[in-house]
Formats: sequence, structure tokens, C-alpha cells
Amino acid sequence: MSSTTALSVIMMPRDVNIYGTVFGGIILSYIDQAGFIEARRHGVHRWVTASMDRVDFTEPVYVGDVVRFITKTIKTGRSSVEIKIIVEAERYDSGDKIVVTNASMTMVSVDANGKAIPFDSPPTLKKGENA
Repeated sequence: MSSTTALSVIMMPRDVNIYGTVFGGIILSYIDQAGFIEARRHGVHRWVTASMDRVDFTEPVYVGDVVRFITKTIKTGRSSVEIKIIVEAERYDSGDKIVVTNASMTMVSVDANGKAIPFDSPPTLKKGENA
């Protein structure tokens, strides 16, 4: 499967720490959301985060940066999907694009009771139902 931009977000003043850079936890939250978006391409189910196997923060992110979360499915199991996320910041002051974070995670498809189900099974969510 090819890489795709799952999310694009502009970083705001509420997202920064006392040093003027975006909190790592803000980036982690968006990584989790991007992983869900990638996993959902494999089946319309409830998806839960099973693990964040690795997260490497390599460059800071600043207020005004447009941050893109680029996802790719690396491996699939019966009910799980291993996902690679590359986080790229487009600098607000120059337009330069740089990779700021790399992560890998595993998402698992579950039924309404939280029990793992094959992700290639028929959709378990109905229109209007919350994931």
C-alpha cells in the first residue's frame, strides 16, 4: 500500500510548551488519530491502539507550522494493522518541509465488546454510530 497524508494540522499557541515548541503529547495525539485513519482503510470497524512501538522526535515543531501525518500500512495480521507514520512540518516562516517525527504503531479492529475481530470481516459500524 502506498503512503498517504492522513491529517494536516496547523500548530497553534495553545499547543506549545514554555520553550515555544509544540508538546510531544500533542504530536502523539495526532499520530494516534492518523493511525486510526490508516487502519480504517482496511475495514469499517472500531479500531483501538494496541501499541506505539516507537516514536522518534527528531526536530522541533513551532506555532504556525503546518504538520502533515503521512501514513503507510507496513504489515497486516488477522485483526491488526502495523502502521508507519512520518510527521512532516512545513515551516511557517520559510515553507521548508522537514521530517520532525517518525513513529510505528499497531491498531486492532474490535467489536462492540472490545473483542478483536478480523479486520476483513463485514463492517461492524452502522451509519451514525460512534466509533
